[in-house]
Amino acid sequence: MKTPQRPPRGGGQRSDHAGSDRSRNDRPRKDAPRPAGSAGGGGRREWRENRPAPLVLRAAPREAEHERDLLRVAGLPAVAALFARSPQRVERLFYEERHREAVGPWARLLAAARKPYRMVPREELDRVAGSKLHGGIVAIARPKAIPAFDPQAAIAEAGKRRLLLFLDGIGNANNLGAIARTAAFLGIDRLVLSSDPRQALPTDAAYRVAEGGLEHLLVMRVADLPAALAAIAPAYLAVAAVSSGGTDPAKLPKDRPVALVLGNEETGLAQATVDACAAKATIAGGGALDSLNVSVAAGILMHALRR
Repeated sequence: MKTPQRPPRGGGQRSDHAGSDRSRNDRPRKDAPRPAGSAGGGGRREWRENRPAPLVLRAAPREAEHERDLLRVAGLPAVAALFARSPQRVERLFYEERHREAVGPWARLLAAARKPYRMVPREELDRVAGSKLHGGIVAIARPKAIPAFDPQAAIAEAGKRRLLLFLDGIGNANNLGAIARTAAFLGIDRLVLSSDPRQALPTDAAYRVAEGGLEHLLVMRVADLPAALAAIAPAYLAVAAVSSGGTDPAKLPKDRPVALVLGNEETGLAQATVDACAAKATIAGGGALDSLNVSVAAGILMHALRR
């Protein structure tokens, strides 16, 4: 991923909800451009942020690095979900004029927390987002922590779970985002990522594709997936998604919630993971192609197996 240029300081349009209680630190530098319509030294003062720290945006955050990086959460649904669930994580907000009305309540929150927000032209937002696929709004936010999966806690919560979802080596962040979106749509609120080095973590792309879904999921990591599946076996039916040789998901036992496990886009699940599952599920096709995108297969299986 190309690292975007640092968002401009003070060169954009003046925010409409900057508030009126400003300290001396908020005064613009002498060389700062004046807002349109201001005149000489007696004109209206431009609102500026108090020199926020530079953005730190890495292409592939992993483990502890993931918790230090800032994410670019793009698109109105994703930004709305972020402000609804975790507004304290937002550090900066950039948006096009068409979102000015929607941004009003969020801008007031940021102003109260003395955090910057700015209306910018599309070209500038492209640079901030690192992509043209931003939907006209980008929030720079701290990512959520990813706790370790606790099998005993999962067993204790089994009666509340519609389905427990495990991803093992799914490397495409777009697929992770699409799966998270479908899970949130279906009321599934737990997502466990394996320690496979190929496994994508919640990145800018995943948040964008998830359309806010990642804000509604508790995302966890597990160091030893086969051992974790064996540990939760008393409370969950562990089901491995396989391309062939599995049972029709509609015919699987329905006496307990399911722990559904999906594998890498190219190689599928490791044999040790399949062996740790009590059942295997296969989606029957019958058309000209013999495979599905993993996010599509995940959606079909989640819908079929949720309790």
